[in-house]
Amino acid sequence: MKGEAIPYKMLSQDAFSQWLGIEILECEVGRCKLGMTIRKDMINSMNKAHGGISYSLADAAFGFAANTHGKYAVSIETSINHIEAVNEGDYLVAESVIEKVKNKLGFNVIEVKREEELVALFKGIVYRTQKDWED
Repeated sequence: MKGEAIPYKMLSQDAFSQWLGIEILECEVGRCKLGMTIRKDMINSMNKAHGGISYSLADAAFGFAANTHGKYAVSIETSINHIEAVNEGDYLVAESVIEKVKNKLGFNVIEVKREEELVALFKGIVYRTQKDWED
C-alpha cells in the first residue's frame, strides 16, 4: 500500500476519530495534517473543550504520519502541553511531520493550532514494527 493512502485507510477503520469529526487535510509520506471542529458534546464543566479532544487530534496526526512509511507504527509514549483554552466552534489543525526514519523508534512534536495561534504541543514516541500495511 502506498504511504499516503495509509492514513485514509486508518481513518476509515477508526470509529473514535470519525466520531471526533477528524478530516485529513493533507497527507504525504512522513507528513499528515488533520483538522476538526469543536462541538458542544466535547465541552467540559468549565465551558471549554475537554483536554482529551486536542490530545486525540494530535495523537491521530502523529499516528497517521508515522504509518505512512508503510510499516505498522504504534505510540509507546505521548504527552501534551495545553497552552490556550479551546472553545465550542473552534476549528483546530494538527500537523505531524516526520523528517527522518532511521530506526525502530521515532520522536515527534505536533503543534495544534487555532488558525495561527498555538493551543497545544504534543510530543510522542512511536515504535515501528516489521508488519507491512496491506491493501
